[in-house]
Amino acid sequence: MLSRMASLTRKFIDIGANLTDDMYQGVYHGSKKHEADLELVLKRAWDVGLSKVIITGTSLSDTKTALQLAKTNEQLYCTAGCHPTRCGEFEQDDTDPETYLENLLQLTLDNRDNVIAIGECGLDYDRTQFCAPDIQRKYFEKQINLAEVTGLPMFLHCRNSASDLVKILTAHREKLVGGVVHSFDGTKEEAQQILDLDLFIGINGCSLKTEDNLVVAASVPPERLMIETDSPWCEIRPTHAGYKHVKTTFPTKKKEKWQSGVMVKSRNEPNCIVQVLEVLAAVRGEDADELANTLYNNTMKLFFPAETK
Repeated sequence: MLSRMASLTRKFIDIGANLTDDMYQGVYHGSKKHEADLELVLKRAWDVGLSKVIITGTSLSDTKTALQLAKTNEQLYCTAGCHPTRCGEFEQDDTDPETYLENLLQLTLDNRDNVIAIGECGLDYDRTQFCAPDIQRKYFEKQINLAEVTGLPMFLHCRNSASDLVKILTAHREKLVGGVVHSFDGTKEEAQQILDLDLFIGINGCSLKTEDNLVVAASVPPERLMIETDSPWCEIRPTHAGYKHVKTTFPTKKKEKWQSGVMVKSRNEPNCIVQVLEVLAAVRGEDADELANTLYNNTMKLFFPAETK
C-alpha cells in the first residue's frame, strides 16, 4: 500500500492522461457499467502527490472537451492537437483542412492559461488501418507549424515510426521550442536520435513491458526524462517485465462490481504514476525521491516555464 510519507514528500506531474475517455464516465465499449467517477479518480491522484495533470487532446472535438474539463480545476491542463490515427478528420467530406487547423490554433491562442502544448500529434505505423501514413505525415507537419506560431512545446506520439518522425522533426527543427515523445517504447538508437533533437522522452507502463524496454529506460539521461500514465491505458501489468519492481499497489474491483473509492480493475489512473516512478528508479539504480524531484523539475521546465522563473 502507499506510504503516507511518500505521498507527502514527492510531487508528480502526469504529462499524459486521457481523462476525457468514456471509461471515467463508467462507459466501456458503449455499455454503462457504473456511475461516473472522475472526481474520485482525481482525488486518488492528488492523494499520491500529483500537483498537475495534463489532459491529452486527440482531435479538435476531444481537445474542446479536454479544455472544458481543464477549466474545472486549476491543477488540470490540456494539449491541443490531432492524434495520427485521427488525422483523417482533416479531410472528411464536410471538413476543410485549413479550417480544422485554424480552429485548433484559435482554441489554443484563446486559452493560453489552460493549453500548454500542441499535440497529441506524430506518427503511428502500427495502426495504419485508421489513417494512412502519408496523411499522418502531412498533418503532422502542419501541426508543427501550430507549435511554431504559438511558441508551445509539442506532445508527440511515435509508434513503429521513429525514422520518419525524426526525419520530419529534423527538417522543421528551427520551428520547435521543445517537446516530449511520450509513451516511448523504441530502441536505444531511436532514443538517442530523439535526444539529439533536444527533446524529452516520456515513460509509462507501455514503455516498461519488456526487458529491452527496461534497458532503454535506464539509459536515458535523467535530465531528459518525464513520466506519465496515458490512463486509462498503459497500466503496468503483472505480465510486464517492469512489474517486479512495483512496490505500491491499490485495491481494485471489476467494473461490474464498481465500488466508490476503489479503482476499476485494468483501468489505469493518474495515481498509478507512482508505480512508473518505482520501476524507473529500480532499473536505473536511483533513489526514488531524488528521481521524482528531477522528473518534476524537467516537466516544469518544459511545460510551465513561467512558474520556474
